[in-house]
Amino acid sequence: MPPVSLPRPQPSRTPISLFRCIAISLLTLLIIVGIVVLIVWLVLRPRKMVYSIENSSIHDYNLTNINHLNAKFNFTIRAKNPNKRVSINYDNIEVKLFFNSQPLAFNYVEPFYQPRRNVTHFDVSLPANDVALYGDIARDFKTERTGGSVEVQVKIRAKIRFKVGAWKSRHRKLRILCTPKVNFSNSKRNFKSFPCDVDV
Repeated sequence: MPPVSLPRPQPSRTPISLFRCIAISLLTLLIIVGIVVLIVWLVLRPRKMVYSIENSSIHDYNLTNINHLNAKFNFTIRAKNPNKRVSINYDNIEVKLFFNSQPLAFNYVEPFYQPRRNVTHFDVSLPANDVALYGDIARDFKTERTGGSVEVQVKIRAKIRFKVGAWKSRHRKLRILCTPKVNFSNSKRNFKSFPCDVDV
């Protein structure tokens, strides 16, 4: 009787097939997400918001002999939303004032809603109450003050949500940096607009 040859066991292809299916599924998902993002971008054509400081003034200014600063800094900020389909909710708006990186004052702005293709102006009052200026900071402040104006940094941080129709995005962080020169004469005639840097 001739010997019986048993069939050789075939290697299992299940792991390879499973990995291939997972890879194809992930690639398909990425393609779909990419197409959706592209369609949304083409429909909305989002444009960057534009911010600037349009006016500033100083009230109740006093720098003591021991270099303690008291003053109220007022700013008018212009916020432009150029988007045709996207409106913006501004929440939790915090504004800080610096001179040569030293904090001088901070305050909050009431939340507000900005419609599409809209320009909104909002006023910010930043009181500096008995703020000690040290060393070079005090010297530089006095030098600029003698020239009639001081250059400060206004930093704005806010949580914003974009709104398209009934859809609202999750909160995103908005950071704005402005470096206006504040005129001690409080005259608006010679004041020029100062553009701000924006990061969302």
